[in-house]
Amino acid sequence: MKELWIDGHFIEVTDEVYAAYVKGQRKIDYFEKDLKTERVIKEKDGNIKEIVPSREDSLNRLIDDNSMQFSYDSKSVECEVEINVDLEKLHIALQQLTAEELDIIKKVFFENMTEREIAKLLGISQVAVNKRKHRILEKLKKIIENKN
Repeated sequence: MKELWIDGHFIEVTDEVYAAYVKGQRKIDYFEKDLKTERVIKEKDGNIKEIVPSREDSLNRLIDDNSMQFSYDSKSVECEVEINVDLEKLHIALQQLTAEELDIIKKVFFENMTEREIAKLLGISQVAVNKRKHRILEKLKKIIENKN
């Protein structure tokens, strides 16, 4: 576990959340500083070898060129963190299911089996599988909500 300093407090987070946060901070630095700053590359003797202009672009030029500077498909760091936290809660909740409950959830959501296929395999009706599935999902929901 690692800690992040956020709003004047240390918050304990998993290694994955920490890595996502650091990656996001690096992206912010890149967009706020690196792209906007002109860089000077010097030779060993101190003479200027090359001047690399800032790569910041104007919104007007981007609109005129019908360009997109940033992808709308990428997820924000906050979104990634929320997903990771939700996945961790789900993982903990799944560990609290019985073997039979976990087997049904695995078959439905991870093995993509239909309720009819599961019913045939377990020797029960499809309606019984459906009821069990909904009961298990309610149980998972309660476990996750109680973790907040």
